[in-house]
Amino acid sequence: MTASSDERLVFRAPALACDSHFHVFGPADSYPHGSDLRYAPPQAPLSEYLELAALLGIERFVFVQPSAYGRDNTCMLDAMREVGPARCRGIVDLDDDVSDRALDELHALGVRGVRINVSPVKPLAPGFGATLLPRVRRFDARFAERGWQLDFLLPGWLTHEMLPELARLKVPFTLAHMGMFPARDGPGQAGFQALIRLLKTCPGAHVKFTGTYRMASAPDFDDAAPLARALIDAAPDRIVWGSDYPHLSFADKVGSVQLFNLLGEWAPDAATRRKILVDNPARLFGF
Repeated sequence: MTASSDERLVFRAPALACDSHFHVFGPADSYPHGSDLRYAPPQAPLSEYLELAALLGIERFVFVQPSAYGRDNTCMLDAMREVGPARCRGIVDLDDDVSDRALDELHALGVRGVRINVSPVKPLAPGFGATLLPRVRRFDARFAERGWQLDFLLPGWLTHEMLPELARLKVPFTLAHMGMFPARDGPGQAGFQALIRLLKTCPGAHVKFTGTYRMASAPDFDDAAPLARALIDAAPDRIVWGSDYPHLSFADKVGSVQLFNLLGEWAPDAATRRKILVDNPARLFGF
C-alpha cells in the first residue's frame, strides 16, 4: 500500500466520503498493457486500494481508466463489478463510435463518463486543442441526455487553450490535478485565473484535487496551497478530491496519507471538507 507508515492522519473522512480519482492494475498475464507507456504499470490490485480507503474513511469510489490500458477497460470494469454500482462509479476510455448498447451496458455497471487524456508533460504546442475537438464534441452530443460527463487530464497550457471550448459543453466535466497549472507560477497566472472565472460561471465545470505531486514541488507541496485555497474560496461546490492512487511514477516519492492530509491544510473546516468529499461527488457522480 502506498501509505507511509510514519504518516499520521490529521483528519478522518466523513461518512460517505468519495475518492473521485484512482486506478487499479492487475497481473500482466490477465490484463495486458501497452508498450509505449509513460510509466511502468505497477501491481495495484483492488484489495490493496480498499485497505487504503478503509484507513482514510473512504466509502465511495470513482475508478478512472489508466492510460497504460488504453481503451481496454477490462481491469477497471472487473474491479467495479466486485465493488458494485451502489458504491462505485467509473470513467472509461472509449472509441468515438462506441455503440449505444455498449454505453447502456457500461452505465449499468456504474460508468458515468469518458476520459480525455493528454500527457501532462506534453510540450507546448499551440493549436493542439483543435485536434481534440471532434472527439470532445461528439461525446458531448451523445452524453447530454445520458447523464454522463467528460474527464480531462491536460497539461496546464492546454487546459488554458481549451477553456473557451469547455465553457460551451452541455455535459458536466472535470479537470484533473487542478488543471495542471504549475504551482510555482502561483494563483495569479493567466490560465489559472481563467479557470477560476470558468468555475464561477459554468455550472458543469468541476476541478479535481488530485495528483498534487504532478503540479507542485516536493517534498511538502507547499506551493500548491495558494492555488487550492483560491479554488475553495471561489467555487467550493465545484471541487472533488481524489487520491490518484497508486501514484504511478511518483509512488516512491509520496505517501497516500501525506497527500490526504493536504486537504486538511487547504480546507481546515469540516463543513468545507464535507462538500469536497461527500456532497459534491454525490451530486456529480449520481450517488
